[in-house]
Amino acid sequence: MNQDAGGRGEGRPATAWVFASPHSGAAVPADMRAAPGLSRRSLRSAEDALVDRLIGSGAARGAALLLGGVSRAYVDLNRGPEELDPHLIEGLEPGRPVSPRAAAGYGVIPRLSGDGRPLNGARLTRAEAEARVAAWHAPYHARLTALMEAAKEAHGRAILVDWHSMPASREAGAPQVVIGDRHGEACAPELTRRLKGLFEAEGWRVALNAPYAGGWSTQRWGRPGEGFEAVQIELDRGLYLDPATLRPGPGWARCKAGVERVIAALLPG
Repeated sequence: MNQDAGGRGEGRPATAWVFASPHSGAAVPADMRAAPGLSRRSLRSAEDALVDRLIGSGAARGAALLLGGVSRAYVDLNRGPEELDPHLIEGLEPGRPVSPRAAAGYGVIPRLSGDGRPLNGARLTRAEAEARVAAWHAPYHARLTALMEAAKEAHGRAILVDWHSMPASREAGAPQVVIGDRHGEACAPELTRRLKGLFEAEGWRVALNAPYAGGWSTQRWGRPGEGFEAVQIELDRGLYLDPATLRPGPGWARCKAGVERVIAALLPG
């Protein structure tokens, strides 16, 4: 899948593994109509900048790779398509259920930036919102579905690793990696334990499911009883990113090498 269709994917999976990075895209379509005065830094503040580069070695080791192409500020590819925010989108049915994430401003079309600023200069019509979902969200998840089903057909199971980043924490002892398996429901416990051990072997502090237990993709594909497993990984941006430029920071080389060692242990080739 090319970037214009919501993501970039490569080939039929040669292994059971599918790596996805839904929030590493940076494309902002012309009809965004961003709020006046919104800075580029705020616009991109929720983006998982450079995560696609951190996990790129997975493709060479046989994982199918799906990378989001659109900015999370425009469409969030890790939300359910029904998670529409009535404070942003006009014309929704009265009494329509609103997810806690959409109510907080972080639905499938976000109302707020990662640093809490209004993203949009005007409300959207329902037709505009649904057009965004159809143009970007639906193709991305159609491709993810194809990759997961192909992996299961070829290997008897499919394992989604959904890669993300999280804001750097200044709190002493805060986790640097959070593994989300929806509290043990989305994958075999052996996978969670293995990932935890691999990241800890790199010297990183690891937490399970707090504060990130897994988003929509993990929820959707975490069905071990049906041969589909999913796990979400959040990496502290302070490990690798310069927050001012969204370019590699001082820890880039070490973090990239560490992630590549984790991937090599999962996919020994």
